[in-house]
Amino acid sequence: MKNILKQVEKFREIIMYLFWGGMTTVVSWGSYSLFVLLFRQKNTVISVFGVKMSSDVLVANVLSWFCAVLFAFVTNKLWVFQSKSWKSSVLFPELGKFISARLVTGVFEIIAVPVLVGKGLDQTIFGIEGMIAKVLVSVLVVLVNYIFSKLFIFQQNK
Repeated sequence: MKNILKQVEKFREIIMYLFWGGMTTVVSWGSYSLFVLLFRQKNTVISVFGVKMSSDVLVANVLSWFCAVLFAFVTNKLWVFQSKSWKSSVLFPELGKFISARLVTGVFEIIAVPVLVGKGLDQTIFGIEGMIAKVLVSVLVVLVNYIFSKLFIFQQNK
């Protein structure tokens, strides 16, 4: 039992990141599903990078990204990387770097999901258009976000 606890402590940060990353993904997918359902009637076809896509998928994806980023910042700060300070001299640099890093992966996600849907990866899960594309892109985004958080955002404030 001590060996198991030792291994858990050794990999605590990764375990916590995967757990809270999973919860962030639930927030992202759940809010995406909600927004797709809310905007379903306003479906307009637009073209991005020459790929035709539905505007409701694009808008739902952008809004779900904002929800997920806000949730992820708090959970990463407090429970993954254990940066407990809320002093402005700590909070604002962390928040700025976090948002900057998430903008990079967010732009990728916001573009990649509708492009993949437009290219034919438009299968549905539980009646939600584009969920297969959303899942595939989310896996890559979670990995890149961990690297950014570990190496650039929270490393100085442990």
